Amino acid sequence: MAYTTINKSSLHMNTKLFTGTGSENAITGIGFQPDWVWFKSRTNTEHHKLYDAVRGVQKTLYSNLDNASYTDAQSLKSFGSDGYTVGTESAINGNGQSIVSWNWKANGQGSANTDGTINSTYTSANTTSGFSIIQYTGTGSAGTVGHGLDQTLDAVIVKKTSGDEDWNVWFRAETPKIGILNDGAAFYSPGAAGINGPTITSDVVGLGTSATANGSGATYVAYCFAEKQGYSKFGSYVGNGNADGSFIYTGFKPAFVIIKESNGTNSWQMWDNKTSPYNLANAYLQPNTTSAEISGNNQIDILSNGIKLRSSNTANNGSGQSFIFMAFAAAPLVGTNNIPANAR
Repeated sequence: MAYTTINKSSLHMNTKLFTGTGSENAITGIGFQPDWVWFKSRTNTEHHKLYDAVRGVQKTLYSNLDNASYTDAQSLKSFGSDGYTVGTESAINGNGQSIVSWNWKANGQGSANTDGTINSTYTSANTTSGFSIIQYTGTGSAGTVGHGLDQTLDAVIVKKTSGDEDWNVWFRAETPKIGILNDGAAFYSPGAAGINGPTITSDVVGLGTSATANGSGATYVAYCFAEKQGYSKFGSYVGNGNADGSFIYTGFKPAFVIIKESNGTNSWQMWDNKTSPYNLANAYLQPNTTSAEISGNNQIDILSNGIKLRSSNTANNGSGQSFIFMAFAAAPLVGTNNIPANAR
């Protein structure tokens, strides 16, 4: 019996590794037009840089800072049917640097969505994979904006683009608490001020009155995720403080994983199956810092059906500590062809 209808996960989310050239560089081999691209230099201390097809090319956000979006003509210059072209900007194409990009497919720039009390400027939705991007203008009054996925959401990431404000991260597993992507701070309870979890539905994202998510006249981008069996998983777990660590069942072989201690101040951590092609997967990056790739601790095993923690480190397996995670598949445990995924 099939555990997913998405047999080829890499048609919706894919990791691309390349070496920077310092000159204009056309990157292909992603397998689709990426509508959300997240870059990081693995070898150098550089900012994380994020782009999407809804806001348009050259418009840069940092995951590790609260800065407003800005236009950089030498950053991501164009989207292509199988990748993108980058300019000379060092953080995403520095000569000789090893660069990773994580890429998601939505639906191009999208179109306006009139669900909710706030009409989006654009909502770009991939209902197959449960991912959408929303651009909207805040009102300063509690409201809702349409996400286009026709399914209750499991995670939402919001960033004010017209000014400096923290990234807000909401997980259903931690509702009503909110995390800060650009900071290692513990998840906190903002009431109904930011992303308003209790008013998130299968049609809309709930928004409060905070400048981080809905300031009057300010512009925002939201990245929305709805779990799809065999392709994506969003949840929480409790660490055991042991090198024989907790097991997180996903129902697929993960390609990309983010973990954050929700009740503590350790940094966010992210792994993928290409920067760490073998177990133990011990090379990771931190979305809230400029650090180059870190190796040697906070290890995990990427298995055919989930993630096994292999460290007693408090950042992902502290005894009795709570953690949230998000994961996307390299391959389903069992697809419609009924062929099981292999371990690494």
